[in-house]
Amino acid sequence: MSLFSFFKKKADLTSPLELKVDIHSHLIPGIDDGIQNEQAGLAILKEMEEMGYEKVITTPHTMWGSYDNTKETIMSGLEKMQKASLAHGLSIKMEAATEYYLDEHFMKQLLSGDELMTFGDNYVLVETGFINEPPELKEASFQLSMKGYQMVYAHPERYLYLQENKKLLEELIDRDIVFQLNAISLTGCYSKPVQKFAEKLIDMGAIKMIGSDCHHMKHIDLLKECQSNKYWNKLMKTDLLNNSL
Repeated sequence: MSLFSFFKKKADLTSPLELKVDIHSHLIPGIDDGIQNEQAGLAILKEMEEMGYEKVITTPHTMWGSYDNTKETIMSGLEKMQKASLAHGLSIKMEAATEYYLDEHFMKQLLSGDELMTFGDNYVLVETGFINEPPELKEASFQLSMKGYQMVYAHPERYLYLQENKKLLEELIDRDIVFQLNAISLTGCYSKPVQKFAEKLIDMGAIKMIGSDCHHMKHIDLLKECQSNKYWNKLMKTDLLNNSL
C-alpha cells in the first residue's frame, strides 16, 4: 500500500455520512396531522429523493382519541402512496411503521401481547407528552425489551421533563433506548432551549437515529437548512443506525 493510499483511507474514515434513510415522517394522506393529499406527499418525496434519500420509513401517529390508526389504515395508505410514487417516476422507496403515543392505552396494547408495528430490527417508535414525564415511561421501555422490541424514543430533545432531569436522562441512556433526534431541531425552529439540548445530546453521543419528522413542505426547507449546521456535520460522523434499515 502506498503512503497516498494510506492517507486516503484514513480521510475516508472521517468523512461525513450521507444519510440515505429517513425514519420519522407523516406522509400518508389524511390520517394524522401530516400531509392531507397525495400531491403534497409526492412533492415532499421528490425533494427528499433529490437530497439523496433512498428510503423513507413514514410513521403516522397512533394516538388514542385523536389518531386511532391501525396497521390496516396505515398500510392501506402506504400502498396508495407507493403506487402514486411509482406512477410519477420516483425511485425513492417507501415503508411504514407508526409513532405510538405513550399512555395507558399504548401500555394496554403492549401488555395484551398485540403485535406492534415495527421497522428495521424490531424497532418501535414511541413519543410522549412534552411537559411531564409519563408514569409509564420506564415500564414501557422494560416491557418492550422483554417482548423483543427495541424502543426508539422520538425527539427526546423536545421533552421539557428530560431537559430538566439529568438523572432520568442518564438512566434512559443506560437502558439502551434508541434516541431519535429531529434534524430540524438544530435550526432552532422549536425553540432555542430545544436546539441547545439537541446539541448537548449530540455532544454526549446519545443520538443513534435521526429523522425529519416531516409533516409538510416547510419541514423540508428546514431539513435543507439544518444540513449546513456544524452539529449536523458532527452527527454525520457518528454511528447512526439509519442507513442499516
